[in-house]
Amino acid sequence: MGKLSGIKVVDLSLFLPGPMLTVMMADHGAEVIKVEPPTGEPVREMAPIEAGQSVWFRNLNRGKQALALDLKSEEGRDRLWALLADADVMIEGFRPGVMKRLGFDYEAVAAKNPRIVYCSISAFGQDGEMAHHPAHDLAVQALSGFLSVNDGPDGMPVVPGVPSADMAAGLNGLSAVLMALIGREQTGRGDYIDVAMFDAMLPWCAHIAGDTIKGGDGPVSRAQRSLGGAAFYNVYKTADGKHIVLGGREIKFAKTLLTALDRLDLLPLAELDAGEPQQPLTEFLRSTFATRSRDQWVEWFADKDVAFSPVLDFREALDQDFVREKGLLVEADGAHQIAPAFRFKSEPVWQPSEAPDLSK
Repeated sequence: MGKLSGIKVVDLSLFLPGPMLTVMMADHGAEVIKVEPPTGEPVREMAPIEAGQSVWFRNLNRGKQALALDLKSEEGRDRLWALLADADVMIEGFRPGVMKRLGFDYEAVAAKNPRIVYCSISAFGQDGEMAHHPAHDLAVQALSGFLSVNDGPDGMPVVPGVPSADMAAGLNGLSAVLMALIGREQTGRGDYIDVAMFDAMLPWCAHIAGDTIKGGDGPVSRAQRSLGGAAFYNVYKTADGKHIVLGGREIKFAKTLLTALDRLDLLPLAELDAGEPQQPLTEFLRSTFATRSRDQWVEWFADKDVAFSPVLDFREALDQDFVREKGLLVEADGAHQIAPAFRFKSEPVWQPSEAPDLSK
């Protein structure tokens, strides 16, 4: 049981954006039927494997049902029509035009089930000059400008650690689907949602590309306050080759730290523009943090009100006491799953569901 109990979702998506959208719905009670190709979702076979299943597949497909259908066959299409007859939501992540060729575009589905909320997820949307351009997350980040600021001091962009375009599309898709379900309560009709990864990602640049948005040049990381140009919003190497971050530019944090380091004379630099004006302060902090190990700095900062964190790898991050305290990593039946990011006070403590085997 959950907030979405009674909602039936037919999910034809693969990999990341669509499955992330629908697993959040399944976690909160929706009946999600995952329609896979006859050979199965490719992620099923992707390592690492734990308790007989891909960790990736389990964490994005738990609580769903799975059905293999050949949509190029008459039998497969008939079975999909049967699923859609009383469905509330349909999610698909094929390239634009595929669903129309198969006979399952929004117009065809809504003609038989006008209450359906139909969501298409693609890289650049269903229409326009870029609609058929093939792209996964990295290419979308490159074309949207975000990869240009995912760079080091030498200005060379690097592959992002987070597939932000995929995740932004999934989150935007979930929000739109829930809005459409609310709207259906008023109108009695569903709606069509065209979610583009590019479109979903773009609003995330408002705080770093303000000058660009109003007509100026693109941001340069080393001169931008949120991208490495500010001394108190930066990454520093420690004596043991690990790293720490200062993650708050408020002047109160600068004052606290510089007082503790007996260099309050440098405080005015923290209020200057990011980039070259703050470089002497950045260099002082760089040389200072290089004198102790990461863990020694953790101990040193423990009694100081400064926005500071050690840079942890995922093993260290998942082993933190507060992760266990909040129940964010759950083990059940020999398998580990990351808990939903949001839970409701009125509902029982979340317990993971199994990910489905593939039914024929």
